[in-house]
Amino acid sequence: MSQVFDTIRKAIEAGGKTRYRLSKETGIDQAQLSRLMSGKEGVSVENLERLADALGLEIIIRPKMAGREAKKRTVKHGKRD
Repeated sequence: MSQVFDTIRKAIEAGGKTRYRLSKETGIDQAQLSRLMSGKEGVSVENLERLADALGLEIIIRPKMAGREAKKRTVKHGKRD
């Protein structure tokens, strides 16, 4: 989940939004935003969607592939390896 919050933090910094403004746009309390961003609290799917929408991010869920499987499924020049 830390990778998700790293992306959210970077989007906040790049977009120049304050936690106050983000709180107003998402309906998530500023204190809760602070706890979420510091890793002291988890996030619900609903709040994750709200944050993504406010920051112009897209949430993509895909199957996890391990080592060899990932290499086998790599597509190069329109053909699978």
